[in-house]
Amino acid sequence: MTDVDKATARREMTEALLTALERRHEVLDAIVEAEDREAAVAAVAELLGTSPLGVEAVLNMSFHQLTKDQRRKNQAELDDLNAAITFTAADRPAAAGDTLGLRPFTPDDDADLLSERTAEVGLAADGSGDEAGALSDEIAQGVQRVDDEDAVWLVAVEGDSKVGLVFGELNEGEVDVRIWIRPEKRKQGYGTAALRKSRSELAALFPGVPLVVRAPNF
Repeated sequence: MTDVDKATARREMTEALLTALERRHEVLDAIVEAEDREAAVAAVAELLGTSPLGVEAVLNMSFHQLTKDQRRKNQAELDDLNAAITFTAADRPAAAGDTLGLRPFTPDDDADLLSERTAEVGLAADGSGDEAGALSDEIAQGVQRVDDEDAVWLVAVEGDSKVGLVFGELNEGEVDVRIWIRPEKRKQGYGTAALRKSRSELAALFPGVPLVVRAPNF
């Protein structure tokens, strides 16, 4: 996640906390009436008009954050973030990840996507930095690494549209994570969403192995 996206996410959470405190009675009623956590998330999201990221900040709030002093600190932080960030969450609608999904790469369906990525980047998909080989070789080698549980290739999708690729490659005790987003989908937050979505899947597939995001994300 870029520094800008981190700051944007922090602003979203801080704003959600302040709004929740202003409407604390309504928020508490919504949570108490909810059947389970999932229902509480949906109810608070609708009440506050915030994303799941903001709702999680509200639900995970500690009691010390209810004090006037902490609320003043939150407001000061929000003011600083608003001054530093010149766009709103609406300018990067995909960053929250609400509409983005991930699925495994399949050679038959996704060769076109890898071909587009390789034509732009010119580097091998294994993250070695070597020049890319023939597309069929890149796919065959990638599929073999996935079968050997040395790699994970995921396709980022929004509905029926393929947005980009997420590569996780096991390398000397670390998982190198690289993200490629189609040029027409960039600067909308898809890279942030893909990274956020892939973390849990990569952590589950490579338990206890550090995830290292490599830049550039190709």
